[in-house]
Amino acid sequence: MVDRADVEAAARRIDGHVRPTPSWQVRPGLWFKLEMLQHSGSFKARGAFNRILAARADGSLPAPGVVVASGGNAGLGVAYAAGRLGVPAEVFVPVTAPETKVARLRELGARVHQHGREYAEAYAASAVRVAETGALFVHAYDQPEIVAGQGTVGLELPAADTVLVAVGGGGLVGGIAAAVGERARVVAVEPEGASALHAALAAGAPVDVGVDSVAGDSLGARRVGAIAFDLAVRHKVESILVPDEAIVAARRELWREHRLAVEHGAATALAGLALVEDPGTAVVVLCGANTDPATLLAETAHAAG
Repeated sequence: MVDRADVEAAARRIDGHVRPTPSWQVRPGLWFKLEMLQHSGSFKARGAFNRILAARADGSLPAPGVVVASGGNAGLGVAYAAGRLGVPAEVFVPVTAPETKVARLRELGARVHQHGREYAEAYAASAVRVAETGALFVHAYDQPEIVAGQGTVGLELPAADTVLVAVGGGGLVGGIAAAVGERARVVAVEPEGASALHAALAAGAPVDVGVDSVAGDSLGARRVGAIAFDLAVRHKVESILVPDEAIVAARRELWREHRLAVEHGAATALAGLALVEDPGTAVVVLCGANTDPATLLAETAHAAG
């Protein structure tokens, strides 16, 4: 199990490798945590550095390097961290991954493999590759070092009553719950069409779900991670579902009102704010910016007329 001490240890390990990203007070009682400004465009670099550096420290980092399966952002985080640390990286993504993410993976020096239409299929292919090469497997969201690394976002948050976090596989919400769950209300926000944590909380254990959402490229896990599920239960994380229309509207609002360009997965957290009763002082974690600006501008133009 991951706890605050693990998150604090991760923060010490990755210090100097990641950016402490700013929190912006948008209005009294509401803050945005601008984690989309992180290296590689999302929070995923934190966990990637923690996983690779921990393996290097304990002697378990093999010569073939690292392998990760990803909808895109975890791969970008691993590719960035591996490149900075001089470690070979292979990234498996679905064929549906946005071309902007695939192109950036290659720019970062990763060897990219595209398999299947969903994260689960890319994951299966990555497991075969690990068996073939003996590389270190870096899970997108369900390893202790990954969850603890993502949780370092929580150590940088301003004091708040409520923290809203978008959820795919759950590494970020689990890590933030470990970091601040004893002192703040943590709310998990998921698309209606990709609700792995919500379904797990209803069933009492992680279960498979379908993935059909505009935010599926970053929040498209079929099953929430076991570590995140345990942390969500332990810290009484609340779960909210939002429709794709609300996600698109939130992303458009972030651009129109604040000139913040984020991906649909990041906008999901803001889409949940209107559904939270009595949030008090709230922090919305904007977790990623790996989007094609053309799609954002097209959505904005469509709404305007």
